[in-house]
Amino acid sequence: MKAPFKEKIQNTFDYLHTHPEISWEETNTTTYIQNTLEKAGCRVKTFEDCTGVIGDYGNFSGDFPIIGIRADIDALWQKVDGELQANHSCGHDAHMTMVLGVLWNIQGDEDLKDNIGIRFIFQPAEEVGAGALKMVEKGAADEIDYLYGIHLRPIQETANGFATPSILHGATGSLAFEIRGDDAHGARPHLTHNAIEIGNHILNALNTIHLNPSIAHSIKVTKFHAGGKNLNIIPGSASIGLDLRSQTNELMEELHERVNEILHTTSELYGVPIEVTKDYGIAAAEVSEEAQAYAHQAIVNVLGEEKANPPLVTPGGDDFHFYTIKKPHLKATMVGLGCDLQPGLHHPDMEFEKDSLFNGIEILTEIVKLHSRKDG
Repeated sequence: MKAPFKEKIQNTFDYLHTHPEISWEETNTTTYIQNTLEKAGCRVKTFEDCTGVIGDYGNFSGDFPIIGIRADIDALWQKVDGELQANHSCGHDAHMTMVLGVLWNIQGDEDLKDNIGIRFIFQPAEEVGAGALKMVEKGAADEIDYLYGIHLRPIQETANGFATPSILHGATGSLAFEIRGDDAHGARPHLTHNAIEIGNHILNALNTIHLNPSIAHSIKVTKFHAGGKNLNIIPGSASIGLDLRSQTNELMEELHERVNEILHTTSELYGVPIEVTKDYGIAAAEVSEEAQAYAHQAIVNVLGEEKANPPLVTPGGDDFHFYTIKKPHLKATMVGLGCDLQPGLHHPDMEFEKDSLFNGIEILTEIVKLHSRKDG
């Protein structure tokens, strides 16, 4: 690795790491990447109503494959050293750096530039599960044939120096609802239905959901607010939140239906309105075997056969998979990069081995080169 290129990558990561911006507020990040893409000779597109930027490079004539490489650009909002702030604890600063590194890696290769089209997609708002859908709406995936992403992996999943050709994320769901009854005096429980008891009924009913045990899934209560300062008031209202997980989209749909059935029957049983106030989620991975094969070969070529791990099954989620859900023609996979990441993703003090960025850059670059060769 030549010293000037290594220094450029390190400086880029340092800038992005020290200038984090939360979902839908990545204005400075968008401008920084836009300027970088334009300087590198990309045809650049930004959007009036949202952050994010797309850069096209190479041949888009229709006679050659067009691949997309996506990086997420938003940071989390969390407490770091006692202060709430934007923080890149999920590795998006690294993802942006690696994708820019691919562009710089292939600059000057005129044969490659003539034989392939590359769309660099810098997507906002992954952390709220909405950015990929917005990019699809903006046409980011319309012309491309293949789509690749990359994500740092915790040390518990992938060791430093290793990589996996696909991350098999599960589906995730967040569902919040309100029990909307009337309060009553503590001495007159017959005048209302206690929202805490209704909520407890719902929680017990959730434990009666039994789905296919061979497919990983779970449902957890993550919020339950009821009552106030006066302990002699029976609360008629409550706010409850659930986290749903499933390894497949089909089982997530079944789990979601069962939860809604429980809410509906509970509302009828107690005669109290129950209103869903939030209902969103992220799709499970829909991986293309062909794209996965390209990624596997690239890992073998760069790191060696012994460093190519099998596909990684993980309960985490990523809105990357909405691209293939919304655009079924896309052949997509997300590479998982081992990098000694500790103590974990989303931990405010997350750290990883920075030299692993170059492994990611070389793997993604090799994927591009494999696609540009007629023999694949």
